[in-house]
Amino acid sequence: MKTYKENEKQLPVTGCADVLVCGGGPAGIGAALTAARIGASVILVEMLDCLGGMATAGMMSHWGGRSSSTIMPEIFNRTREKCALLGYDPENGCDINAIHHEAQKIVLEEMAAEAGIKILYYTKVCGAIVNEGVASGVIIENKSGRSVIYAKCIVDATGDGDAAAYAGVPYFKGREEDNKMQPCTLMFKIGGVDYKRAVFPPSFETLVHTDKGELQALAKEILPFPAGHVLLYKQPTPGTVCCNMTNDINIDGTDAESVAEGLKVCRSQIGPIIKFLKEYVPGYENCWLMSAGSMLGIRETRHFKGVKTLSAEDILNARQFDDWAVKRAFFNFDVHNLTGASLDKTGIQHEWKQNNDYTIPYGCLLPVNVDNLLLSGRNISGSHMAHSNFRIMSVCIALGEAAGAAAAISSAENISPKNVDVKKIQQTVGE
Repeated sequence: MKTYKENEKQLPVTGCADVLVCGGGPAGIGAALTAARIGASVILVEMLDCLGGMATAGMMSHWGGRSSSTIMPEIFNRTREKCALLGYDPENGCDINAIHHEAQKIVLEEMAAEAGIKILYYTKVCGAIVNEGVASGVIIENKSGRSVIYAKCIVDATGDGDAAAYAGVPYFKGREEDNKMQPCTLMFKIGGVDYKRAVFPPSFETLVHTDKGELQALAKEILPFPAGHVLLYKQPTPGTVCCNMTNDINIDGTDAESVAEGLKVCRSQIGPIIKFLKEYVPGYENCWLMSAGSMLGIRETRHFKGVKTLSAEDILNARQFDDWAVKRAFFNFDVHNLTGASLDKTGIQHEWKQNNDYTIPYGCLLPVNVDNLLLSGRNISGSHMAHSNFRIMSVCIALGEAAGAAAAISSAENISPKNVDVKKIQQTVGE
């Protein structure tokens, strides 16, 4: 590889806070709001133009799973209230966790403003400042150039764990045995759906029989590989449906060229998918493309090494850790096919038999070798299989709340996050 030596330069310090949150998705929202609401000064940096991550920019259909998050139901209620002004059809019969994307963007920004959070949009983390194993800031880049933000404690809620990777926290990617990662998806929304006749298969294991055949089988036969499944979700606005049907495999969300390839492949599938919906799916005969997500849905990349590591067995056994950071976590092993369409052979969705909630210990948020840095969201310390469960947004926001509480307490008491009394975290996020 050819190299170019960039001239050395002094970077300006453009921010200083008690808590710096990197990433404004569900985990970042939980962290920033919790830290700010208990008195910490908070700066949040986000690479896109809004808060919410996959919930908004990624155009996810709904918040799945459940957890002990107290902020999530607040978001649901405030978004529903905002929908009354921005457009909402109560006859659609949507659950309260269905996402009106534009309304939720506004609500999240209002909540951040009320908490006094400083937000920098279109801002990427491009380096970490670490001395003798202690993180003190990150290097950012945006329209104003490269600069430094210092903080007493940093929360990495970037999904891919960019700050932690720059800081030198050890990690592996994807599946332990071969580093293969779950496929990516570009969500999109359609209009013109006849709700009186439409079907809404919510999982790969949901079979819908029609006069022309069973939909999942037809999709696998007709749609361009590696697309080939039907996942359709009601939306709050009249006649609209979110489609979780584009698919690309062997994409590395930490590699720029790979992400570009994933976007191109997924976007190229939208036309054939809409053609398929019009021809084969009842109620979709007159559907049309409204919009697609402005970020590619990356399900899995780096798994960092923490003081503790959550396993699939911990989830299956519904372990109740005394040093929990998250309680009442619940979802399934949502492993999308690593070699094609639909569900991986290791995944369990509709037929999930585990009905008990599990907890996530605080040590999963603590990197083994870097202090004053907390992991939050899908990048916490966990196995590939455990990750397929805790990566769901409802659990990620609860992880963010715990990280935000720990960061604020660490800052206020001038101690390492590793020395924060976990009972104080639990009292802050709610028993």
